[in-house]
Amino acid sequence: MNKTFSGRQLLKGLRRIGFVVDHQRGNHIFLHNLDKNISVVVPLHKELKKGTLNNILKKVDITIDDLKDLI
Repeated sequence: MNKTFSGRQLLKGLRRIGFVVDHQRGNHIFLHNLDKNISVVVPLHKELKKGTLNNILKKVDITIDDLKDLI
């Protein structure tokens, strides 16, 4: 799984599974899922670092393959 994702792609995928934009500070968007009571911060960078992407995916409990399907 060597595909890289941008912040906008991750944002699009998270919105499809129920996350809503809470607020934005600079180029970081704060998302919240009311059903699961989970909050995440997505940086709007052209390419997310592997560790940043993996931490966000682990927190929302989806895999990279699930994210590919959502985009």
